Amino acid sequence: MCDESRPGPVDFHCHLDLYQNMEAEYTRCEAARCLTLAVTTTPKAFARNAEMARTRRFVHAALGMHPQLVAQRASELSQFEELAPSTRYIGEVGLDAGRRFYPSFERQKLVFERVMALCARLGEKVISIHSVRTAKQVLDVIEKTGAHRTCVPVLHWFNASGAEIRRALELGCYFSVNEQMLLTPRGRNLLETIPIERLLTETDAPFQSDKAPGDVHGAIRLIAKEHNLDDSAVEARIRRTATELLAE
Repeated sequence: MCDESRPGPVDFHCHLDLYQNMEAEYTRCEAARCLTLAVTTTPKAFARNAEMARTRRFVHAALGMHPQLVAQRASELSQFEELAPSTRYIGEVGLDAGRRFYPSFERQKLVFERVMALCARLGEKVISIHSVRTAKQVLDVIEKTGAHRTCVPVLHWFNASGAEIRRALELGCYFSVNEQMLLTPRGRNLLETIPIERLLTETDAPFQSDKAPGDVHGAIRLIAKEHNLDDSAVEARIRRTATELLAE
């Protein structure tokens, strides 16, 4: 488990390898003791991230197959399957039915089902999951494959109805949230519905252009306000949850 003598923030979904100086971002998160899940978008990107994370205590690299890249990178699925036994951390994976990526949606479903079935068989995976306009379909795959029984699904930026949020809770999912999503009506509804022990903070940096990896202070404030708690109490609760999930 990580040393909590000087706890830092939690960024449970960011893309350190998409920064021009990837190594500097890994070093900065480590120096800040930021518990970080550095997701990747393709299996080919994983090796360099894994090497960066290998010598760091607080930053963990995840093996990904991003749904937005399935049309171009589905051929890397076999590489994903070869690498999956070597890591506890999976992400970013999932489904995207946005207009731009809908043409590949059927292929995305095939890939995501294989990924989640593999994770279910291997067990003990922490999985960061993308679900643009696909909350129901993502939950269907989690339930169909049984991944929720042997792994920890973490729904990243989960924009869903109240019924879908409650279903995800029943399946044992966790939720990584950021300031931008929490300022929307659905984000506020999510905060009203989810118990604080199922929440994690994220930035999705660099896709939130105003947020650096680890800059989760705005999300913390919004969570604290909803739960009528001090910021420090929310930070400590989320740090404890992340430490438990990321522990080898």
